[in-house]
Amino acid sequence: GRIINVRQDQVCTDEGDIAFREVVEHPGAVAVMALDDENKIVLVRQYRQPAKAVLYEIPAGKLEPNEDPLVCAKRELLEETSFKAERWEKVFSFYTSPGFCDEVIHLFKAQKIRQAPSPGPDPDEIIETIKVPLGKAALMIEKGEIVDGKSIIAIQNLLIHI
Repeated sequence: GRIINVRQDQVCTDEGDIAFREVVEHPGAVAVMALDDENKIVLVRQYRQPAKAVLYEIPAGKLEPNEDPLVCAKRELLEETSFKAERWEKVFSFYTSPGFCDEVIHLFKAQKIRQAPSPGPDPDEIIETIKVPLGKAALMIEKGEIVDGKSIIAIQNLLIHI
């Protein structure tokens, strides 16, 4: 595909048997926990075809070949939300679904955000940006309004550390 590849690996189990594992190859991605001065988190709302639903998510995007994750995070935040941040911190990286996919997401925290001129999202993306207090974001998770894994991880991480 344009974004992913699928391969089948032959592996030897601990018992010495041969097994096959399908692996989705993904170039990796970034996700951004952008906070304003009132500790409101920036979320984007957009339609996601695999979920067949409009989802709330933190800004995120796919890495380009050999792209530095911080450069990608800054680009994605600006394109998707029209925000720039003065302070950046890499929080951690994680596998999204290691049972079948090698995708790693690099999670960043962005603070001291401000509006900035933006090229906007990709032509085929319709994105609404909102800012939500962290407490409300936690309630949105509990009510099933935020169901995106990377966003749940990010919001819970913020709630633990703020």
